Amino acid sequence: MAIASISAVPLLATACGGSSDSDSTSGGTAGGEIISGGCNPENPLVAGNTAETCGGDVLDVLTAKLIHYNPETAEPENDIAESIETKDNQTFTVKIKKGYKFHDGTDVLAKNFVDAWNYTAFGPNGQQGGYFFEPVEGFKEVSDPKSKVKELTGLKVVDDLTFTIKTTTPVSNLPLRPGYTAFAPQPDSFFDDPEAFGKKPVAAGPYKFDSREENSAIAVSKFDDYSGDFGGNADKITFQIFRDADAEYTALLAGEIDVVRAIPAGALVDNKFKTDPGEGRYLEKANSTLQFIGMNYHVDPKLKNVKVRRAISMAIDRPTIVKQIFNDAFTPATGWVSPVVDGYKAGACGEYCEFNPEKAKQLLKEGGGYDGKLTLTYNGDGGHKEWTRAVCNSINKSIGIDCVATPTVDFKTMLTKLGKDELKGMFRMGWVMDYPSIENYLAPIYGKGAASNYYGYDNAEFQKTMSDAGAAKTPEEANKLYQQAEGLIAKEFTTIPTWYGKTIIGWSEKVTDVRATPFGSPDTAAMKLK
Repeated sequence: MAIASISAVPLLATACGGSSDSDSTSGGTAGGEIISGGCNPENPLVAGNTAETCGGDVLDVLTAKLIHYNPETAEPENDIAESIETKDNQTFTVKIKKGYKFHDGTDVLAKNFVDAWNYTAFGPNGQQGGYFFEPVEGFKEVSDPKSKVKELTGLKVVDDLTFTIKTTTPVSNLPLRPGYTAFAPQPDSFFDDPEAFGKKPVAAGPYKFDSREENSAIAVSKFDDYSGDFGGNADKITFQIFRDADAEYTALLAGEIDVVRAIPAGALVDNKFKTDPGEGRYLEKANSTLQFIGMNYHVDPKLKNVKVRRAISMAIDRPTIVKQIFNDAFTPATGWVSPVVDGYKAGACGEYCEFNPEKAKQLLKEGGGYDGKLTLTYNGDGGHKEWTRAVCNSINKSIGIDCVATPTVDFKTMLTKLGKDELKGMFRMGWVMDYPSIENYLAPIYGKGAASNYYGYDNAEFQKTMSDAGAAKTPEEANKLYQQAEGLIAKEFTTIPTWYGKTIIGWSEKVTDVRATPFGSPDTAAMKLK
């Protein structure tokens, strides 16, 4: 999620920078141009319609939101917000700082948040980030695809620098959320022509949009009138788009780019990534990534029996794949929530995430078997070829299903096909937290109508449990309920957890102060040239 949710790459960066677990060397100078590896955004660069890392990496430096997540701890820090106050976790008063400007020179006002959030939530606009406003009063009426109600009753502008948020039920973690891209304000010019705006976005962050060459590069430059506390160092950042992780890594070694979003699997073998770019120019640390496999069992009748889905999971030899493909860089997953967030519960998946070919065969037989070819679709621009093939080989060998790893051109193409229900079988997915909460690993992926719910999951008990958790009076009470909701995912086995991620990135000899966001990408704004 960077700050977008669904991830295109398998190895995502987070936490502080440096070789191994230590900080990167510092002492560089501000100015100049940083060239980062990048990937092709699924959609035009509209904050409310970006839910993947390719566009999120760019919007992370273009936008400013109410809060900013600390790059080391992920704790929320006020950005545009002067304060977010509540007495009951249901009515929130937001005061914003005076002086923030959009890149077009207009002031950031309370109405720019309210108007943007209403636009994103309005069902006919088809914005992927609309689901994030589900707690706000009036969402049900506004979010209907045929709705004529365009404004959430829970949002009110008080004055130029104040607005209020009222939720349908208490939401204890609401102040954690508005650092996510979907909550960014939009200038008045956005509403004149949102489609054209997405091609030349205007925001309020430390960098402004310069240009986009389709399938090639996106360039941004420092915004001189940025008044926040989270500015950047380089004068210009270019996101060079690659459709292959190996090609991106080769470009780094050739000195053509300054940082890669991910180390490809081949460079993990024998820890080559620790010396390939140059001694000490790598970062390695656990992060918030969860990799998993989605299944379109709502369109693939052969996957409808839960025993078949569990059999496939038990046929995957996670420890061996992690060792042979990723050089033990990852940790086999035992559930649907990352260990780095408060509320994580080990072993939520139970025996079904353990490699057991005999039990898998038994479950497959009880579930009616699986005839024909089972595809595991992956995006070809993310370095997933080796591990998806290894997963299919494990399934083939363990339970005899003809599993075939099948690429799409890029992540944009795969997500578009998923959105249209054009992919059957299985598909690889990755999730990086949008904000530091167990809730974020559940609601956006399995909530009814959620943008990243590609599985057709619709469970009234899950929805109620999530709502009850949000209304809980203490974090401990909330986490217990969120864990119960995760248990419902486990019961239905909607997706297959595979492994928890780890930050592994590399950089060129030209740059220093290399760190990474808590959400999976290099912190390009913090980097300096030597």
